[in-house]
Parts: sequence; C-alpha cells; structure tokens
Amino acid sequence: MIKIKICGITNVGDAQAAVQAGADALGFIFYKGSPRFMTSAAAAAIIRTVPASVEKVGVFVDPTCELVDEAIAAAGITTLQFHGNEEPNFCRSFGLKVIKGFRVHGEATLAALKNYEREVWLLDTFLPGILGGTGERFDWTLAQRAVRLGGQVMLAGGLTSKNVAAAIQQVQPYGVDVSSGVESSPGKKNHELVRQFIMAARAAVRA
Repeated sequence: MIKIKICGITNVGDAQAAVQAGADALGFIFYKGSPRFMTSAAAAAIIRTVPASVEKVGVFVDPTCELVDEAIAAAGITTLQFHGNEEPNFCRSFGLKVIKGFRVHGEATLAALKNYEREVWLLDTFLPGILGGTGERFDWTLAQRAVRLGGQVMLAGGLTSKNVAAAIQQVQPYGVDVSSGVESSPGKKNHELVRQFIMAARAAVRA
C-alpha cells in the first residue's frame, strides 16, 4: 500500500475530509514563511479530531529545537518533516520518524540522499526562493534513480489527481505528498479534489 500525505492542513473541515477520503498522513506547516503556517495551538485543535491511525506530520524549515519540541508536546505531532538544511544528527535527535525533504535540481540532490539513509526522502520541485507548495513537477527520472538507491521515496511537486497515477506507475515510490494540487486557494483544500487524488493513487497501486 502506498502512503498518501495531504499537506498544508489548516482547518478541521479539511482534515476530516482528507481522513474520510483515506489519507494516511496529514501535514501541518510550522514555517512562518508559508501561507499555510500553523501555530502549535492551532494545529493541536485540529489534531485532536484526527484518528490515532493517521500520521500527524510537522513540517519545519531550519527550526530551533524548542520549536520542534513544542510541536511534539503541545500539538501532538507524531512524524517530523524537515525541509531546510538540517543535518542528519539534528533530524534524529527527537526520537520520532523523520521525513527529510529535498528540492530536486540534479545530480547534487541524489548525492545528498545517502547522508539520510535512515529517513524517508521527500523529493520536491526546486524553484528559487520557494520551499515547497510550488505546484510544479520535476523530472521523475531522478525520482526513479532515488528509488533505486534503496531508500523510501515520497514523491511531491506538482502532483494532482490527473497525474498521480502516472507518477506512481513510473516511480514506484513509498508514498506521495500533495498540497497545492488539491487546493482551491493556499491553505484551503478542495474536498472533491482530495477525494479524487486519493482514489487515483489507490487505483494506480491496484492496476
């Protein structure tokens, strides 16, 4: 079974719609530079409504230890996703499952993956000055090569209900991650697009 993560959750309605559609994980962004930014208190109010079986992923960009600790303790985060320049030892210091994000821009990105062999590798699109949620896809052949390195690859970047099946069939990733591809505006999910995305991803695995 492929893991499906709906990222950039900002309200209870969107969280419930994603869970009901079959999402395995919800992402909450603790980076103030994002239009989907959440405080620990706001995320906690949503997370209290989410079943224990669904991963609650805190997304960070070069955070302090204090910020991560607060998100774990106050919000109930169960998985950590780091999308900046965090070193492996920092990522592993909190005792939780870690997803390490990489903005893919060629061979240098593939070379960096081996330093994070214990982590899930989330591969996203590189655009200057934008740290995710771009709505743009990258060259999936690089993701295929990452899979062949033996790590667990979570594919992100420009995925929608219209292309996620092709992405899964080509890359064979551990999981897929979507944010802007199922939104009506930044931070506001379109519940029908969420449902279509998850249905398409599940169908691709069964095909």
